[in-house]
Amino acid sequence: MNSVDWHRAVIKVGSALISPEGDGCSGQFLLPMARYISECRQQGKEVILVSSGSVAAGRSLIAHGELPLLAEKQAMAAVGQTMMMANWQRFFDFPCAQILVTHGDLSDRERYINIQNTIRTLLDNGILPIVNENDSVTTKELKVGDNDNLGALVALVSSADLLMICSDVDGLFNKDPRSNPDAVLLPDVAKIDDSIYALAGGTTNKIATGGMRTKIEAAEKATVQGINTLIVNGTNSRVFDELLIGNNAGTLFKRQASPKKARKHWLQHGLKSKGSIKVDAGAQSALLKKGASLLSIGITDVSGDFNKGDALDIQNTQGELIAKGISQYHSMELSQIKGQQSKKIIEILGYCPSDVVLHRDDIVVLA
Repeated sequence: MNSVDWHRAVIKVGSALISPEGDGCSGQFLLPMARYISECRQQGKEVILVSSGSVAAGRSLIAHGELPLLAEKQAMAAVGQTMMMANWQRFFDFPCAQILVTHGDLSDRERYINIQNTIRTLLDNGILPIVNENDSVTTKELKVGDNDNLGALVALVSSADLLMICSDVDGLFNKDPRSNPDAVLLPDVAKIDDSIYALAGGTTNKIATGGMRTKIEAAEKATVQGINTLIVNGTNSRVFDELLIGNNAGTLFKRQASPKKARKHWLQHGLKSKGSIKVDAGAQSALLKKGASLLSIGITDVSGDFNKGDALDIQNTQGELIAKGISQYHSMELSQIKGQQSKKIIEILGYCPSDVVLHRDDIVVLA
């Protein structure tokens, strides 16, 4: 069996595990998973949950026909989300937090940064973030569509190094195991191409929104960004025993580059800089030698018209490009707080969205 080291994982849990009967919440399959999460946290690892199941959890409480209307599904999600969160919380002796997102939140740079900051802060405080799509308000245009792909997007937002997709299947087989008894589980996939997609069948679960294809799509999104992706059968408690001893009892889709290299490439080449800032010698040394975040006190000049979430060029006092990063502030805000201590930001602006101007995770050194 393959083994993969990780520090921060996004674990996506499908509706078939949350609500095996498709109506209400169940703890049938969640206890082994919760024990695994708790033990990983005790080892100093960080976990973010992406949990399906709100519509299924609230299904019995909303009157509906054989095919529920959109408004009925949204009402099911609204009442079911609280039930699903309560169901998770009862398995843990540490706090959980709810984060509801839409595709619009993830595609907007400013809201993307806000989600990123929220997850970072929750993890720093030992709280388990539980993410779901905001099905009670999302329209077709704003939906991610399935929580496999949502899991991949959350893995990118949170800079995870592992995406684990827990479903009711063992992993990816060389042919459909439902109709081929001799089908063989693929323990690892080095690269996702058309031949891998050809192995994906549909889903037979009535409450699930994605089958194997969406899991492969999620794996492709994650692996190209340096995130290993593992598909495991969450209905089999032995899977989590194997994971705890370093064995991956499923299919591992191997990342195409290290997370740092993938993120560096994305920051350097995938984002166009909307402005620039100059930093003093102390800030330059902290960035280049210590890998530190950039504070407002180290900024000497601000150029350009940019928004929170935009990429900025970072220059030294001679105007030489030394780094690039994603700003936590708008250009007008940054112009007001440059050269000031972080503790004075709230006094100057009346609010303080972040103690740092550019977080170390969002900076790539170019010098």
